Amino acid sequence: YAEKLLKQLCMSLTGQQLTDRKMLRSELRKLVAARIRTDRAEPARPRRGGRAQVISLIGPTGVGKTTTIAKLAANYKLREGKTVGLITIDTYRIAAVDQLRTYADIIEVPLHAVLTAGELHQAVESMRDLDVVLIDTAGRSQNNRLRLSQLKSFIAAAEPDEVHLVVSATANRACTVAVLERFVPLGANRIIVTKLDEAGSFGIFLNVPAAGGGPISYVTTGQDVPEDI
Repeated sequence: YAEKLLKQLCMSLTGQQLTDRKMLRSELRKLVAARIRTDRAEPARPRRGGRAQVISLIGPTGVGKTTTIAKLAANYKLREGKTVGLITIDTYRIAAVDQLRTYADIIEVPLHAVLTAGELHQAVESMRDLDVVLIDTAGRSQNNRLRLSQLKSFIAAAEPDEVHLVVSATANRACTVAVLERFVPLGANRIIVTKLDEAGSFGIFLNVPAAGGGPISYVTTGQDVPEDI
């Protein structure tokens, strides 16, 4: 990938320009930036047809989905003044519901924990009068096709407006590519990159578009809620 960038850089500059370190750095920065697609962060859209904006977070285990969804909920409510609801289907991890419930209590938003796709659909409908409904899902291994199939049925039941795939900046390229290959077909149309504060490098921002991932919607830089996003 670096070789491709350098080749393009050399082809875009003249011989004299190639001796100018400042220009080389500036032009290389532009080439890198052009490859990083972003989904501009905007306030939640107005409701359409009396239905809340439904946003689901999916991804592998341990990438920080629950903490990230708490940050989003807090920012939507406290900074944008939206009415917010939380739903979790992460009933597999011990105390996962309790973790999200703690956040929900602090920012004073309703939380529903559901077990089935049918219950999820009902929970979304019960919150249709809110501005934003955020759905936290259980982490799934990209290698477990059965669990991924189950997750797909949950997504279909929720009919979300946005599905954000959460990936960790600490993951290596092969792992990131595998995650994208398995989760994007489930309906993921945006990417959240977490744990920038723990990463040794930021190659993931080039690996994601190279592997066919969607635009970057958010990045997170720590565990503090709601600041580190």
